[in-house]
Amino acid sequence: MPTLYSIKPAFQNLLRPLVGRLVSWGATANQVTVVATVLSVFAGALIALFPGNAPLFWILPLVLFVRMALNAIDGMMAREYGQASKLGAYLNEIGDVISDVALILPFLLVAPFSAPGVVAFAIAALLVEYAGVLGVMTGGGRGYDGPFGKSDRALALGIIAALIGSGVVLPAWFGWVFPLMALLSLYTMINRIRAGLRRASSPVS
Repeated sequence: MPTLYSIKPAFQNLLRPLVGRLVSWGATANQVTVVATVLSVFAGALIALFPGNAPLFWILPLVLFVRMALNAIDGMMAREYGQASKLGAYLNEIGDVISDVALILPFLLVAPFSAPGVVAFAIAALLVEYAGVLGVMTGGGRGYDGPFGKSDRALALGIIAALIGSGVVLPAWFGWVFPLMALLSLYTMINRIRAGLRRASSPVS
């Protein structure tokens, strides 16, 4: 299904010169992965430490974008420069879910969002990625199917964070945004499972 993941190749082409420089400086894919995770946790913790400081939410769109760039960079370093490793696979998948939780939970501090809605979305986001990883176990390959994958979640969270950071008073009905995103994430999880099963059962050409 349509997803922002489809523009990843074009995004990677823009980042490729930077990837070459990082490799020439001795950086590794695993280091980039860890930096992305630490940056996300730091951003979430900073907002949590200063509740009520709405302008701090402007950090999230920036961090979400940088995280997407770093995720693309570590992947290219692994594939194109022979830096792929089993440890890197663990760091990449675990780092992603840690980053997701760290960047979602700060919205607990903002009205009209409710704890059940925000937490449900955080859990659903984890299930989406878990369903994608399970595709490897079943022979269907890592799943990135949409419509609400990591890049799409980042865009949605970035827009909401920008509204909060700008001082926009969110209406009461906006509290349904996180439950709706949780439902959309569960649909994405189901779609990844179905797509993974199709790929696993397709004859090898």
